[in-house]
Amino acid sequence: MVERINALLKNWQKRNISGFYFPDKEKAIEKILELIPSGASIGISGSQTIAELDIVDRLSSRGNCVFDQYKKGLTLQESRQMRQAGIGADFYLTSANAISENGELVFFSAFGQRIAGIANARNVIVICGINKLAANLQDAVKRAREYVTPLNCRRLEWNTPCVKDGICRNSICLFPEYKRMCCQVLIIEAETAPDRLKVFLIGQPLGF
Repeated sequence: MVERINALLKNWQKRNISGFYFPDKEKAIEKILELIPSGASIGISGSQTIAELDIVDRLSSRGNCVFDQYKKGLTLQESRQMRQAGIGADFYLTSANAISENGELVFFSAFGQRIAGIANARNVIVICGINKLAANLQDAVKRAREYVTPLNCRRLEWNTPCVKDGICRNSICLFPEYKRMCCQVLIIEAETAPDRLKVFLIGQPLGF
């Protein structure tokens, strides 16, 4: 595993992506708090990994403006406004659905704000557990579509064909019969701007 991680970090370096490895989530949280100034604004995407880190409360409690669309008491309109505002924040926190060992990052989105934030934010931190590694890009996309998406659809009680058996039926999973989750797909192969995109790989399972 050590050799695989070192090879991945080197692949990210070649792709102009700053890669970091942490043995546990606490070390990753410490680095996040170190990298993000206390006065910075922060956007977040929907992510079980982010929820498991409990980083949003820690950032908010020290004075950061976090555009948290999941804050209790928000109306649907207010939540959408938070999502939109988060795209233009100083930092954007998210997780990938899968990572290839070659260094590609795979993201699926239903509404698009997540894709916009990852692609355009000035500073992006992608936090992933070791469970999200896949051998290659094809397997990474397969993981996102056939493993992660069914779990998210069950969690959110979305009506999709894959909810029942985990099998993707892309050709029939369309509106109005189904509430499709795989609407936008982003694959990051490399970055032009050095240090814009940072990936924190954590040596324990996190999220889906």
